[in-house]
Amino acid sequence: MSQLDTDPDLAGSSSAPAQTPPRPFQVRGFGMTDPGRVRPSNEDHFAIVELARTLHVHRTSIPQAAAQYSSHRGHVFVVADGMGGHRGGEVASALTVVTVESFLLNSLRRFFHLEAPEEQHVMKEFRSALLHADARVFEEAAREPRLAGMGATLTMAFAVDWTLFVAHAGDCRAYLYSQGELRQLTSDHTVAAELVRRGDLSPDAAAGHRFRHVVMNVLGGTQPGARVELHKLDVEPNDILLLCSDGLTEMVKDDRIAAILGDGSDPKRMCECLVAEANENGGRDNITAVVGVFAEA
Repeated sequence: MSQLDTDPDLAGSSSAPAQTPPRPFQVRGFGMTDPGRVRPSNEDHFAIVELARTLHVHRTSIPQAAAQYSSHRGHVFVVADGMGGHRGGEVASALTVVTVESFLLNSLRRFFHLEAPEEQHVMKEFRSALLHADARVFEEAAREPRLAGMGATLTMAFAVDWTLFVAHAGDCRAYLYSQGELRQLTSDHTVAAELVRRGDLSPDAAAGHRFRHVVMNVLGGTQPGARVELHKLDVEPNDILLLCSDGLTEMVKDDRIAAILGDGSDPKRMCECLVAEANENGGRDNITAVVGVFAEA
């Protein structure tokens, strides 16, 4: 996808032309989670949050709002899928989401106009956020023996000014639907997917392989030190981001996901259709879908 185009500021000085400001950027998002038709509980969690520059007016002689917000916004989307018995999975996935939110609140809200060095810093902060969540899951499991071995897979995206950053560990997925085509942005960190990458298994065979649910890389679990997969890309108006748990992708094929995302612009309706179709196809696991639609403000 192309970088942002800039044009000379025709109203400025001819000797020092200025670039036009970036196109106004907004995201409309929605998310939902469902236990499915088989599992007795839901170990998935998600969050859609917005980071903004805020001015707090503590005292003034001028009538104005006590809190004023910059037009620049950073949009964060998170999906986590827990694993572990005795409520461990539910605790682990919730803990990872809350920990990532807290970490980002104190580290990413200053990054709104990104240049190359800042972009690299954001990627490092994303890695740190997931590793921090990994450590928190282990701390909680050590404190509560009944939660020993709990873990979670997590996929997170941060969108600001037509740039999208993705951080990922596990088998949740991030997709981008753009110009009629669906692209999976993340890799599945499962035994079956690794066999495909090594050329020892075909993609078709992996779809029904007995190791397709064996996750090799999680936050928490039995060994610390999750491997964080990172991506950065540009997005365009009308592009659609989908973050989802494997309870959706196991039940709904990519061509159907593409058809649902391409059938409208309402993120709430897209989530409802995706979850409903996963349940209609069996709903064998918890189902979570988070959709963000990028548009010019």
